Amino acid sequence: MGSISDGLPYVPLEPYNGTSPTGGDSENYDLNVFYESGDIAWMITSTALVLLMIPGVGFFYSGLARRKSALSLIWLSIMATAVTSFQWFFWGYSLAFSHQAGNYIGALDNFGLMNVLGQPSVGSPKIPDLLFAVYQGMFAAITVALAVGAAAERGRMLPCVVFMFVWSTLIYDPIACWTWNPSGWVNQLHGLDFAGGTPVHISSGSAALAYSFMLGKRTGHGTQQLNYRPHNVTHIVIGTVFLWVGWFGFNAGSALGANLRAVMAAVVTNLAACVGGIVWCLVDFRLEHKWSTVGFCSGIVAGLVAITPGSGYVPAWSAVIYGTVAGLSCNYATKLKYLLNCDDALDIFAVHAVGGLVGNLCTGLFATDHIAHLDGTTHILGGFLDHHWVQPAIQLLDSATGFAYSFGGSTIILFCIDMIGKVWTPLKLRVSESDELLGIDDCEIV
Repeated sequence: MGSISDGLPYVPLEPYNGTSPTGGDSENYDLNVFYESGDIAWMITSTALVLLMIPGVGFFYSGLARRKSALSLIWLSIMATAVTSFQWFFWGYSLAFSHQAGNYIGALDNFGLMNVLGQPSVGSPKIPDLLFAVYQGMFAAITVALAVGAAAERGRMLPCVVFMFVWSTLIYDPIACWTWNPSGWVNQLHGLDFAGGTPVHISSGSAALAYSFMLGKRTGHGTQQLNYRPHNVTHIVIGTVFLWVGWFGFNAGSALGANLRAVMAAVVTNLAACVGGIVWCLVDFRLEHKWSTVGFCSGIVAGLVAITPGSGYVPAWSAVIYGTVAGLSCNYATKLKYLLNCDDALDIFAVHAVGGLVGNLCTGLFATDHIAHLDGTTHILGGFLDHHWVQPAIQLLDSATGFAYSFGGSTIILFCIDMIGKVWTPLKLRVSESDELLGIDDCEIV
């Protein structure tokens, strides 16, 4: 995504009517003439591709966990889609992308998708509000699915579902607004985040860290009891394939149209994934002297995470650097949980928060105007190598603010839910020790 500013004027097939209070007078006008059918077709395809990523997250997480809790992680991923999609319809889209938004959060002008139809979206005048809304709804859903994996093997399902709705409203929507809405403060500072380094990855990774702290360590943490292999590596591979394919819609779709910028985003996305997988695999081989399938898959995801904020801003050669730095950084970041004395069972913080930070900082270095302008309309000031010296600092500010807001806010939300759980047991965050030993699948899932 990214703001459209100071570029060539975008001239639609016909000027948008704009007089109808419902976002376009479809009874008296053919609203299709305001948009290119190719752009609409590509964005619908991208929406489906991003949706495909969510079961990918579920398979990836379930494969990493022990068999007795694997199904619960798939269930959480799918439930995140349903809960967040309803929240997005209810007021999430309005809070993030209303046309009358403030610097921090939007208004409720589009509550229940009211007045969301054929008007040009805040993301791009090339696609209508309604299409932008459903596409962005998939972003919200996968962000929540990434975060709630932190409940692995000891978290109750009901409080996690409540967390999904509340977190989407209080954490994700404001961060999405200040990053991507033209009125948002990061956007006003010319922060560069094409597809979600901060709103998706840093926010979900920091929320997962908070969830891990609030749940506490699994029974047997630090002993041989938890020294287990992932129960189903095939699930991990399947999940990785779903994510890899879907990420083309995630990044290339963020061009919000069928154009050369989308093509470049697809190229760098694939290249960063490949390099990230190779680098992580080589680091593991150096230590174990065996080739790790799980390590290769983890490196692919790390490369995909890192390239996300820069995919519409950087040239192809820089994707090699993104993948290399992400593969190294995220691999070694998996050790941070021991320093933090935290049981992040699925290494969500290491891959997504650290990977998102790497991507944001690399974008501050390598972003260049001629790549952004491949869509024919966007101009940016560029990154450090384009002599916009302050861009890395803006990227760091964006990253630090997103991390602090998500981690702090998530901690407060979880604390409040757990306090209610002391009065009403079903909302207690953690299952009993006996249920944990039995497995979440048996005690929480039918």
